[in-house]
Amino acid sequence: MVADDVSGPTSSDGARVVTRFAPSPTGYLHLGGARTALFNWLFARHHGGTFLLRIEDTDRARSTQPAIDAILDGMRWLGLDWDGDAIFQFARADRHAAVAHAMVASGHAYRCYMTQDEIAAQRAAAQAAKQPLRLRSPWRDADPATAPADQPFVLRLKAPRDGATAIDDLVQGIVTVQNAELDDMVLLRSDGTPTYMLAVVVDDHDMGVTHVIRGDDHLNNAFRQLPIYRAMNAVEGGWPDPIYAHIPLIHGTDGAKMSKRHGAVGVEAYRDELGILPEAFGNYLLRLGWGHGDDEIISRAQATEWFDLAAVGKSPSRFDLKKLEHLNGHYIREADDDRLAALVAAIGGYGSDSIPLLRRAMPSLKARAANLNELATNAAFLFATRPLAIDPAAADLLAGEAPSILAGVHAALDAVHHWDTEALETAVRQVAEDRGVKLGQVAQPLRAALTGRKTSPGIFDVLVVLGREESLGRINDQMAA
Repeated sequence: MVADDVSGPTSSDGARVVTRFAPSPTGYLHLGGARTALFNWLFARHHGGTFLLRIEDTDRARSTQPAIDAILDGMRWLGLDWDGDAIFQFARADRHAAVAHAMVASGHAYRCYMTQDEIAAQRAAAQAAKQPLRLRSPWRDADPATAPADQPFVLRLKAPRDGATAIDDLVQGIVTVQNAELDDMVLLRSDGTPTYMLAVVVDDHDMGVTHVIRGDDHLNNAFRQLPIYRAMNAVEGGWPDPIYAHIPLIHGTDGAKMSKRHGAVGVEAYRDELGILPEAFGNYLLRLGWGHGDDEIISRAQATEWFDLAAVGKSPSRFDLKKLEHLNGHYIREADDDRLAALVAAIGGYGSDSIPLLRRAMPSLKARAANLNELATNAAFLFATRPLAIDPAAADLLAGEAPSILAGVHAALDAVHHWDTEALETAVRQVAEDRGVKLGQVAQPLRAALTGRKTSPGIFDVLVVLGREESLGRINDQMAA
């Protein structure tokens, strides 16, 4: 019986902390991947260590350059800078193969000549017994001299059969698997190409990765990958076990695994389609499974100071778009007006000459916006040409007594000497008082006349931003309508 092995809570050689994010470029940078990248980045930065990026592009049929570009763009948007150049896994195939052959030479792996029919027979037997397939190759302990000539083979790991393996995971705690549950996984395919399991281990070792922080859907992989570390450590030394931290996955609000209906889209969709600011998105990702007391608004600097893996929960977190938008609204209100003006100008296609007007309007615009698209929509009235197109919802506000009310407002505003919010509010309130109505009965048709919409920033702010001439002109258009 082999004694249990436990990978300890600190780097075995006391090395500087090195983490990595290793996405596959077969699609976008999704929500879970972005959170994994953030946690790796924060852990490295908190410890003054190194954060590396590896593109796992070994699936040549599905890996695409647009996907690689999207991943890099998403990382940069989130402010997750990596140290050194990005590593591309496919380019290291020769190195992966060399390690596999070294394992064969040392007796830790072997050539397997099993045919597809033989594998299928074992699979059928396992299904009939209602058991998982644990392939047992007759070539594991066979005399190499008995190998058939000119027959294709794969290289398989000699996985431990006796005892158990335990991992002291920094999130999950101690997790134990009986070695009898492991099979002899393929290291090199019959065409000589390395498998994912081999490539990951070799790359993590060569890159000096000390902490493997990833989703808990990879927890089972850890038990299959550790024998490679231990075999190579026996062969040449210097292959310590990494320290593992497997983070629970993200679920939808209904508790089901994330899908497109929950918002499982690329980070570029949150930026471009939903109008989310990167600092809001990063703050929200941080709080998906990690916490610091009751703090909800956490800056990147605070997150870097506070982050540790002990505060990562063991249960799946739930994605809630409404909470993300609420958080985004906070960051919009805190954002620099010049920056928001430039973003809104780009979204609306207004050109750089629109930025000064947007900047002046931004304090009132951003007070009510939950995302950048809403901010751009609310700013559209600034650039509308006369006569304004009136939204159907606002048209009713301009019916009935509205033209008469607007005529009174026009006269009162025309007499205002200092075009500021205090003087404008006094004038409009006086119109309401003279007509014996509430302020809202005057402000509603005024808002519709000035913006063409039923909702807008504060009406007195709108008057100031539009200025005397434009405001009076828009009011006059609706008086005559």
